Amino acid sequence: MTSLTALLRHACALALGVSLISGYGAAAQAQTYPDRPIRLIAPFPAGGLADVLARAVGDEMSKTLGQPVIVENRAGAGGNIGAEAVARSAPDGYTLLMTSAGILTANQFLYANMPFDPAKDFVPISNVADMSMMVVVSPKVEAKTLADLIKLAKANPGKLNFGSPGIGTTGHLGLALLMHAGDIKLTHVPYKGAAPAITDLLAGQIDGVVDNPPTVLPHIAAGKLKPLAVASKQRMTQLPDLPTTAEAGTANFEASSWFGIAAPAGTPPAIVAQLHKAIAAAVKQPVMSERFSKSGARLLGNTPDEFAQQIVADRKMWGDVIKAAGITPN
Repeated sequence: MTSLTALLRHACALALGVSLISGYGAAAQAQTYPDRPIRLIAPFPAGGLADVLARAVGDEMSKTLGQPVIVENRAGAGGNIGAEAVARSAPDGYTLLMTSAGILTANQFLYANMPFDPAKDFVPISNVADMSMMVVVSPKVEAKTLADLIKLAKANPGKLNFGSPGIGTTGHLGLALLMHAGDIKLTHVPYKGAAPAITDLLAGQIDGVVDNPPTVLPHIAAGKLKPLAVASKQRMTQLPDLPTTAEAGTANFEASSWFGIAAPAGTPPAIVAQLHKAIAAAVKQPVMSERFSKSGARLLGNTPDEFAQQIVADRKMWGDVIKAAGITPN
């Protein structure tokens, strides 16, 4: 009995020692972080908004952190390929993800075989920027307001054609949310990207889109497209006369595309806090607002807790919308 008691005491002491060493190691790591370059994986092709935003915020973060933030593009599967690479990386703060809203909220409802768990495999750090979606139609559509469009759609169910960058994209989900909120039926026309959808909209081949500001604002300014509402709580500074969807009479229709930075689960809280501080400082730089505000992006830099709460809320919203719209996983 005595030897068994001694053995148990030794095992407990050993476990405590390992725990203390582990805790000391994490604390020491946080104190020296970062001591080498940081990878920021953009899980979409070069030249897209996620890539451009990652490079801009990465450049500003490097000034605060004292180490280069190197952007690496790993595109494919709606962002899942790049996200999986980050999820499988060491949780040491040296591999980060420039995530889109879809990766952490909607993809799990759109892909049959997810290579990671969006709720468990990442630590949210900060939402860098978001863009409220807009309802935009061709000038040929006889609707001056969102209420006019809904009235027209109810009188002609399924006869109005709305394009999107593809099945499962934010444009598709925004369209599904519009149909759900307005209790209307529109015909979805999926394209391979936003550019061909906008090309057909300008040519009058389709009637409208629910899309992000960067793709439509130049054509609105040129008078070639007609905006009906913005799906946000506040009006856009770029179009102050454009009503929100709520002001236009359609409740429960708020949707945005956002891009934030996350780390692998298990990243020490002290490192997460340090990264958030660098991101918050980056988005406050005048060069950032000068570069992105004209495109309709709203720079944020919210806290890890605020970002986590937003992800949870958006995951529920898009899950409900996808289910109601009958969109099935690929």
